[in-house]
Amino acid sequence: MTLPVDNGFMNYENSRDSAKKPTVKQAYAEGGIKAGASRLASVTYSVLSRRKAAEEGAARLARVLSALDLTALGVGSTLGVGVYVLAGDVAKNYAGPAVVLSFLLAAVASVFAGLCYAEFGARVPKAGSAYVYSYVCVGEFIAFIIGWNLILEYIIGAASVVKALSEYLDSLLDKAMSTHLQAVMPLDSPHLARYPDLFAFAVIMVFSVALAFGVKESTRFNNFCTGVNLCVVLFVIISGSFKADTKNWRIPASEVPKSEKKDFGSGGFAPYGLAGIIKGAAVCFYGFIGFDCVATAGEEARRPQKSIPFAVVASLLVVFLAYCGVSCVLTLMVPYYMQDEKAPFPFVYDQLGWPWAKYAVSVGAICALCSSLLGAVFPLPRIIYAMASDGLLFRFLGRVSARYQTPLAGTVLAGLFTGTLAMIFELEQLIHMMSIGTLLAYSMVASCVMLLRYERRYD
Repeated sequence: MTLPVDNGFMNYENSRDSAKKPTVKQAYAEGGIKAGASRLASVTYSVLSRRKAAEEGAARLARVLSALDLTALGVGSTLGVGVYVLAGDVAKNYAGPAVVLSFLLAAVASVFAGLCYAEFGARVPKAGSAYVYSYVCVGEFIAFIIGWNLILEYIIGAASVVKALSEYLDSLLDKAMSTHLQAVMPLDSPHLARYPDLFAFAVIMVFSVALAFGVKESTRFNNFCTGVNLCVVLFVIISGSFKADTKNWRIPASEVPKSEKKDFGSGGFAPYGLAGIIKGAAVCFYGFIGFDCVATAGEEARRPQKSIPFAVVASLLVVFLAYCGVSCVLTLMVPYYMQDEKAPFPFVYDQLGWPWAKYAVSVGAICALCSSLLGAVFPLPRIIYAMASDGLLFRFLGRVSARYQTPLAGTVLAGLFTGTLAMIFELEQLIHMMSIGTLLAYSMVASCVMLLRYERRYD
């Protein structure tokens, strides 16, 4: 596939001296095999290392997203169902009450990554996130790899979220959905799910169609779900503060239960020591993944130079405060060694004699999963659109609907792929595929920021 000539590529072959340089065929005719091979290598390197101009250019997508919309998108994508699970797991198995410090360390690391995205979002306000950033700074070959890495990451991320939503609703329905589908349409392959999850496929397609026919309307739904999620988190923090007991942060070692299967540490605020806090921070870091979806909306933000940096930093701050508050009240209500790592809040509310509060947590979890799903589905068509516009994917995927000003074909195709993955794979298989993609994207953006600052052509 050839690249369009109007995309602003900085390519040595397109410079003023290009007319003086012979083609590969001419070099072979004049100098033989060695000269032809040398010229071929030079042309190949030039094509693979050419970089895209950093100018903003004309946006083809509708600029309808405000700073509040972008912040809600970042918060909704990041503050998923993990806020109801992660604190209990880390408190019991890694850090104890010092889970608060683990979240603080994870937040600091996430802020550094977020500031890199914020700087790039201000300088290169285009759709595509890390793909566009690496194209501007490093070159086409690395950008091609990062682009496909992001496509895989967002497809698997969206599939895992909708799978979690399906399993959560199925558990509320007493496994009625999975039991029926497994009896009617069983899958007998060890590499696939036990049954085709038609509900997960349908939900993905509904979200994809909604995004294809209106970004503004979809963000309103996301704002609602994020608002409900934050209200439930606030309810958890306020209700938990009435049952808080600081003695649970000062448990003496003599009162810590002894078990051959599990070592619960030495009690106190940091029963597992500094090593436990750092291990907990590594686990907590994955609770902050998702803010990078804000950077994919560079062509749909009203004032991207201001709104994208603000939204990235604000979303991380809101998420940190939510995690910090939840982990504080959780470890103050019940001793850390009694936590249920899979469903901490329903367990705690049962211990306190508040079974009704479990239903509020269920509402918050469903809204959190819906907003996380929208945050995972939203960036994927933007990556595909950016790559197709640059000629690295099929052209029709980069077409923008004149009526809706969205990448219609890319959105629907991405939904089909994501829905198919969610339908035929288990949640655990999807999660294991996802981690390396996120770390690779963050590392590339950080490297590109260093190049961005020290190259003269960006001054």
